[in-house]
Amino acid sequence: MEKYDVIVIGSGPAGNSAAYALKEKGKTVAIIESDLWGGTCPNRGCDPKKMLMSGVEAQKRVETMIGKGFEQTPKLVWEDLMAFKKSYTDSVPQNTKDGLDAAEIDRYQGQASFIDANHIIVDDQRLEADQFLIATGQRPAVLSIEGQDLLQSSTDFLALEHLPKTIVFIGAGYIAFELAVIANAAGSEVHIIHHNDRPLKEFDQELVTDLVEHMKSAGIDFHFNVDTKAVELLHPNYRITGDNFELVADMVIGATGRIPNVEGLELAKAGVDYDKKGIKVDDHLRTSQQNIFACGDVLAKSQPKLTPVAGFEAGYVVNAMNGDNEAIEYPLIPTIVFGDQRLARIGLSERELAAHPEKYHSKTTDLSSWYTYHRINDQGAKIKFVYDEENKIVAVTCLSQLADEVINYLLIALTKKMTHEEVEKYIFAYPSPASDLSYFI
Repeated sequence: MEKYDVIVIGSGPAGNSAAYALKEKGKTVAIIESDLWGGTCPNRGCDPKKMLMSGVEAQKRVETMIGKGFEQTPKLVWEDLMAFKKSYTDSVPQNTKDGLDAAEIDRYQGQASFIDANHIIVDDQRLEADQFLIATGQRPAVLSIEGQDLLQSSTDFLALEHLPKTIVFIGAGYIAFELAVIANAAGSEVHIIHHNDRPLKEFDQELVTDLVEHMKSAGIDFHFNVDTKAVELLHPNYRITGDNFELVADMVIGATGRIPNVEGLELAKAGVDYDKKGIKVDDHLRTSQQNIFACGDVLAKSQPKLTPVAGFEAGYVVNAMNGDNEAIEYPLIPTIVFGDQRLARIGLSERELAAHPEKYHSKTTDLSSWYTYHRINDQGAKIKFVYDEENKIVAVTCLSQLADEVINYLLIALTKKMTHEEVEKYIFAYPSPASDLSYFI
């Protein structure tokens, strides 16, 4: 039986990063992966999705300039775009394994199951460790309806050899929005079905409404207040039904959230508490079992389950596992819905703002006439600031082609509590989102 100082379960961005850092601290380290080496993000998540989105961004950038130097919108060739995506994703598992081998971190392939707090078994191989780090991430949830086995997921979409003529997304979170934009730009007829009339509930409703209208203008159909009841195979397509609702499509994707990968770990045998939201940890990312830690998307937490957050937690947990007693403190975390029009936000959650409306006031600014946006014909550009009773900025939401850049600049300015006078001491390249900062702060 092999014994290690630390065994990491999960080779995604969080687990992989932690394994390297633990090895650098002189620990004997092993890492276990039950699926693709490298985890969800680089294989079948954010990275390949953004590879596909790059084609959309290029296409839509030209489209906004029709009549202003261009005559027609370029056509996206799905097969070529997928080949571009695969030029990155195909090498991820092997590159991950090669890196771990070079660092002399032992690898095990298979499902890890705890025997007790110090022992696990992987495909009949028993391993022992003083400490464990669980970083097994999440997977798409499956909507509990009649015909649920006919639903496909974001994983299936990102592996499509050919794009279906008609695609339906059930759910209206950021995954559905992003994949819908990609499919629409590549030529599919796209529908989004949602059980209420509040999509992207974690984002500001005013700017979400603007984004929905923008997507509608591109040809994406939204069906709100539809409670999907069943999916039926018609050979070769599918029928989706609800109360007074019916739609036929070539592909139906369930995009109703994600669930933590805890099944198979036998956490109860190790004395680790968890619920349907994930593994419970304290402010040191320690589970209910003192020698077992967890980080990343598998956690039951209020912070957004995003790759950068998982990486931040991985950096923290390595020190916590080495005796650092400082509790984790999360900084401001930006969240973004990517597309040709990006929706980005930072600050107090929409739930918190809605719970105490008397404490906050807001201002929305149309940015389309500002030179930074006018020069790229970004006609839908807007930004919304929410202020507290002392007129301090507590939340920002931006909708534009440049929203991701804008929100990152504001992230730094707000974190550093920069005043207008401090911002004006900098000379930024012009025109750029940064050059507009002094008008915001």
